[in-house]
Amino acid sequence: MSLSQPFALVGTARPKPERAEELKQLLLSFVEPTRQEAGCLEYHFHEDRNDPGAFVFYEAWRSQADLDAHLALPHMQAFWEQRMDYLESDLDIRFLTMHSPYAARKERGTRAR
Repeated sequence: MSLSQPFALVGTARPKPERAEELKQLLLSFVEPTRQEAGCLEYHFHEDRNDPGAFVFYEAWRSQADLDAHLALPHMQAFWEQRMDYLESDLDIRFLTMHSPYAARKERGTRAR
């Protein structure tokens, strides 16, 4: 895969019951700043309807380099180092190859067609 090819990932976080609300708020705090990053195409945070307390995030990035820049940010590095304080088991992250890439956007905030 080319470093400039759009790609996505989906991850699941299973928090310790006593830290679930705290983790939820922390993960929610990442949404808007991440969406403002230049290479972010999509960034969504969910809770599994059939498994309450299981948090699922979906991210689509313009390139691997953009994701790498995101993961290198201080708040993401801090989360990575402290994640097991919140989690029952480590994050389940699946890196996806995007076979239906986004069409070019005319301006930031315009949905892909």
